[in-house]
Amino acid sequence: METAIRQVISDAVTTGGVIDIYSTAGIDRPDISIIDDDFARRLSTNPHPNLQIELLRRLLTRELKKVAKSNLIAERKFSEMLERAMRSYTNRSLDAAEVISELVALAKEMRAEHDRGAQLGLREDELAFYDAVCQNDSAVLQLGDDTLKAIAHELVGIVRQNVTIDWDRKEQVRASLRRHIRRLLTKYGYPPDKQEAAVLLVMQQAERLAGEMPEDMTGGRYPTTPFVPHLKVAEHPQIDPS
Repeated sequence: METAIRQVISDAVTTGGVIDIYSTAGIDRPDISIIDDDFARRLSTNPHPNLQIELLRRLLTRELKKVAKSNLIAERKFSEMLERAMRSYTNRSLDAAEVISELVALAKEMRAEHDRGAQLGLREDELAFYDAVCQNDSAVLQLGDDTLKAIAHELVGIVRQNVTIDWDRKEQVRASLRRHIRRLLTKYGYPPDKQEAAVLLVMQQAERLAGEMPEDMTGGRYPTTPFVPHLKVAEHPQIDPS
């Protein structure tokens, strides 16, 4: 990946140093919301394709950092897509126009990610755990979407109730959380031979969630109202930040 990046930015260096590619492109708000079809057309006619590719890479990397804070699975997926596109450009299996097209498509998919939870009737934290338990195809086929959503809803409550300050360094707390997760998966009939992989992903996702939780919410109570399929996000029980 680093080799790809070095090659892409090689044209972005002048005798005076590295060009500010945002100001060069006339961008005041460096985030992926600016990437649309019109933006892509302007990129395709720019005489400095390496600068445009680096611009896209930086915008996508900024967005990836935001995704990584809340959703492990989505971050892995988008990271792999970005790395694959950059590697293809380095290996010359894609030319500049083709890699720009792929990066623009990736940006659109990442923007759509913002609305995916609402479309599924899940909050952002629930969506992250939903993604974790949906990684096994047999579980998806066997349990169905509504059951997996219910598992995700309860997982958020379990994690919030069991996470304490510095919990990730306390093996006793981690072991207890793993037991709670296994019981929940068993309760809903999650395939036994796939549970350990699911537990590992849920624990990794729990670390992301805990990292974003205010200290006064660790180990606190969380609403455990049963999940209602197709419930709108606004109708989910809300956490009182106080």
